[in-house]
Amino acid sequence: MKIRNGFLYGATFTLLTMILLRGTSVHAEVNLPPSVLLDGHPLSFQTPPVIENGYSLVPMRPIFEAEGAKISWDENTRTVTAIKEGVVLTYRIGDTVAYKNQERLEMPVSGKIIDGFTMVPVRFISETLGNLVKWHEYSRSITISSAHDYETTIEYGVNLRDSPAKDTDTRVLRLLPKNERIHVIREIDANWLEVQTKDDTIGFISAAPMYTDYASPALAEKRADDLIAFGSKFLGTPYEFGAASGQTNTFDCSSFVRYVFNQVLSIDLPRVSYDQAQKGKEIGIDQIRKGDLLFFSARGLDIGHVGIYAGDGKILHTYSKELGVHIADFDEKWKKRFVTARRLF
Repeated sequence: MKIRNGFLYGATFTLLTMILLRGTSVHAEVNLPPSVLLDGHPLSFQTPPVIENGYSLVPMRPIFEAEGAKISWDENTRTVTAIKEGVVLTYRIGDTVAYKNQERLEMPVSGKIIDGFTMVPVRFISETLGNLVKWHEYSRSITISSAHDYETTIEYGVNLRDSPAKDTDTRVLRLLPKNERIHVIREIDANWLEVQTKDDTIGFISAAPMYTDYASPALAEKRADDLIAFGSKFLGTPYEFGAASGQTNTFDCSSFVRYVFNQVLSIDLPRVSYDQAQKGKEIGIDQIRKGDLLFFSARGLDIGHVGIYAGDGKILHTYSKELGVHIADFDEKWKKRFVTARRLF
C-alpha cells in the first residue's frame, strides 16, 4: 500500500510539475515583447516595446527617426514635434490628444515614460505619419509599411491570408485576382510573401512562381535550397525507366524532376525531358545557378536526360539502377553531353 501511495503521489507531483512548467512557458511566451518591422526590416530599440491595454508602445525617438521624421524635444513642456513631408505632428507626453498640422487628434492611449524611456503608441504615430500598420497575432509582431508603389502583378488568382500558413487556423481575407497589383513587403521564407494591397490591407500570399511576377535573388536562393533539400530526401530511391507519375517508390530522370518541382514550387512540368526543355528561360552553361534544370543528350536522343543543378558543380538526378537518385559531379563527362539549361524561377 505504501508503494502504491508513493507511486500515486510521485505521478501526481510529476503531472502537476509538468502542468506548472507548461503554464509558465506559455505565460512567458505571451509576455515576450512584440517585434516591430518597418518595410520588412526589423527595428531594434534600447528598451523593448510593451503592450498595455491592447496598445503597443515603443521608444519615441527611434520610431520617429526610423520612419523618416525629423524631431525636436522641448524638455520644459515635455513636448515632441515631428516633421515629415509636410506633416507636423506635435504631442505632449501624458496627453491623450496630439496635433497634426494643428488639427486636434484623439489618441487611444497616452504616451508615458517607462524606465527612463519616452514610449508612444506605435499605430497612432505611424498612421499619422502616413504609414500602414498591421498587428500579427501568430508571431506577436507589428508590420509598418510606408509603401505607395505597387510593383508586383498577380498572374494567377491567389488567396490573401492573415498568416503565412494554409492550415485551419488561418483566415482567407480575400482572393487577389489576376492582374491586380500589390506591393511585396518582405519574403517570409521560400513559401510565403507578406504583401500590401491598394485597399491598404496587409496579409500573406503563396510565394510560388505561378502566382506573381515577383522575383529576387534572395527568394530564388531560398527556393533552390528548398528544391535540393526536398529532392535529397529521395537519395537512393530506385531508378525505373518510364516510372509511373504520382508515386515515389521509383523514378526516372524526368519523373523525379517533375515531382520535385510540383511539390516544392507548384510548377507543373511535362512528363518527359524533351518537353521539359521547352519550359522556362534558356541559360548559358556559364550562368547556371542552383535550381536550374540541366538537359543532356542520351539514348541517341538530342535531349534524353534531365537533372537539377545542386550548386557547387553538382547535379541531383537519377539514371542508374545501381545508384538511383543521387548527387554527382557536373564534370567533363556530363559537360560533353550538355545541351541546354532552363531557369524556371
